[in-house]
Amino acid sequence: MTPRTPEQMPGGGNRRDQDERRKRGDELHKRLVPAPRSRNPLIAWIIFIFLAIMAYQLYVSSRPQEIELVYSQLATEIRAGNIASVSVEGRKVSGELKMASVAMRDGSEVQFTRFYTWLLFEDPDFIDEILATNPDAELVGRPPATNWGGVLFSVLPLLVIVAFWIFIMRSMRGGAGPGKAFSFGKSGARLLTEDRPKVTFDDVAGLPEAKTELQEIVEFLKEPRKFQRLGGKIPKGALLVGPPGTGKTLLARAVAGEAEVPFLSISGSDFVEMFVGVGAARVRDLFEQGKANAPCIIFIDEMDAVGRMRGAGLGGGHDEREQTLNQLLVEMDGFESNEGVILLAATNRPDVLDPALLRPGRFDRQIVVDRPDLQGREGILKVAAREVTVADGVDFSVLARGTPGLSGADLANLVNEAALLAARAGHKAVQTEDFEEAKDKIMLGMERKSVILTDEEVRTTAYHEAGHALVSWLIPDTDPIHKVTIIPRGHALGVTYFLPTDERHNYSRQYWLDTLAHALGGRAAEELALGEITTGSAQDIDYATELARRMVCEWGMSDRLGPVTFGKEDRQIFLGREMGRSKEYSEATAVLIDEEVRGIVDSALERARALLAGNSDRLHLLAKTLLERETMSGLEVDELLGEPGDATNGSPASGVEPAEQPDAPEEVGNGESEETGDPETTSRPPEGT
Repeated sequence: MTPRTPEQMPGGGNRRDQDERRKRGDELHKRLVPAPRSRNPLIAWIIFIFLAIMAYQLYVSSRPQEIELVYSQLATEIRAGNIASVSVEGRKVSGELKMASVAMRDGSEVQFTRFYTWLLFEDPDFIDEILATNPDAELVGRPPATNWGGVLFSVLPLLVIVAFWIFIMRSMRGGAGPGKAFSFGKSGARLLTEDRPKVTFDDVAGLPEAKTELQEIVEFLKEPRKFQRLGGKIPKGALLVGPPGTGKTLLARAVAGEAEVPFLSISGSDFVEMFVGVGAARVRDLFEQGKANAPCIIFIDEMDAVGRMRGAGLGGGHDEREQTLNQLLVEMDGFESNEGVILLAATNRPDVLDPALLRPGRFDRQIVVDRPDLQGREGILKVAAREVTVADGVDFSVLARGTPGLSGADLANLVNEAALLAARAGHKAVQTEDFEEAKDKIMLGMERKSVILTDEEVRTTAYHEAGHALVSWLIPDTDPIHKVTIIPRGHALGVTYFLPTDERHNYSRQYWLDTLAHALGGRAAEELALGEITTGSAQDIDYATELARRMVCEWGMSDRLGPVTFGKEDRQIFLGREMGRSKEYSEATAVLIDEEVRGIVDSALERARALLAGNSDRLHLLAKTLLERETMSGLEVDELLGEPGDATNGSPASGVEPAEQPDAPEEVGNGESEETGDPETTSRPPEGT
């Protein structure tokens, strides 16, 4: 296949414009970022000191040797009239002889002309004695020299303490950013100006509602009179809430690119400091910067790092964090107003935030940034593929339908993995099979063909996965099979993967009963074909038990218990809330709940056994084909098994009580870990179940 031209690439990106933007960004980086300094200037200083010492030693060695004399020998030279010059510094006497003399050093005679010695006491007649016998001698007097060694020895400890304190201050500065040593009270927020590479709302796909909310804030900053004409006021804050990887920070960058006003960016962890009061000082400095640049937007990423609930948890509150939060609350909506300063924050833990932080007047809007739907996933894939050479024939709508439940970051990673796989295979462009392989790698795990399994283990895995696939194939109106494989992926020895045909938000009782049946199909197939059960069904049993308990306790899908909720969800213990699931029902009701859960699971298992017993020839055929091919797609399974016959589902009548759940692919696998022998949970229920 021939690669597309830049104009034909998905998303409509222009390669030339992208290169120009990248070139401008590189020039801006060179202009704003200073040239790197020497990586280790200490080495240069060591070399300089070494050369200075060598030069000093050469200078000293080139001078005539100076010998220390005893005072008695100096008196002999004075009486002999052999003194040419004398220098007196306190009690130290140094000088030069007219003629070389001999002194004993280490048992040998040494000739010398230069000497020095120390007077026994300050003798006022010493000079007269020299002049009496050496009238032509040169006499010099000098004041006592300063003992720099002693001075350095006394000052050095103080210098070391000062240097260590400055180092500690720089280390404790944390988020204060570059500057003076004592600038750790500064916020260190990064100011984004207009002369930078921009991210706009066109680079954000799959979040139409969130983009609309934020575009209104941007329009207010651009045209405030349009909204103020009717008395409207600009929102003081907007909180982006959503799971990790859904694009909260990307939306903030898009706001920075679209707003055309100063944009201050900082992380919530930058306020956290070991010194009490530093976090509050940084909050004050941050809003002072915002007022100085008003109108402007302040963005705080990971808001839960500084906005956690006060006075919560087993150990009480944290003074420094609570002071920081109190200062943030005052700055956002206190006695003084911050006109023209909009606070934008992002978090994936809104449940831990302080209620005072979430009230209107501080965060007027809470914008939900959820996982994208089918249309959103297609848009994200096209945006992510702008930088990738995509082959003709790649249909992003089909790829988007096969990736339910993935976040924007997952989809961008999928495109990148596909490009890497294509480059590894030597393709000139990223083809459909590269995207499919990347999708399986992300959603199912990396293939581990190097794992050595015995023939019995492979046979058991084949029948286990064939049971999952066949039960699902026999039950009408279930999610179609996408892929069945007995190649180990991740921690599972085999995987049966289903894909929903459409976007689901409500799930009926019959849907979950069908799901329970094919989830336990692997266990039923092992009993029927092998006459034995293995640990490979452990994750299936865990999933089925949890699903049945939620049907009874949360969704009111039990005929005997009715539409009643039993027990509350687990809460975070460190938020000062319930520690585990609270029990608000009697022991008799608990027994009844256990009976209902057991009955639902047993009924699903019996239904799977009945379906497989009536189609044992298809079970053996599918398992045999899996042993030969190792991997089969949903179409290959349909071609092999033909048309499904009439199957008695053996389940209770379908109910109509829905349970709101975001859709996600369902995955059922033989999850026994070959390294430890312990079952690994690889089945993934739809998100939120």
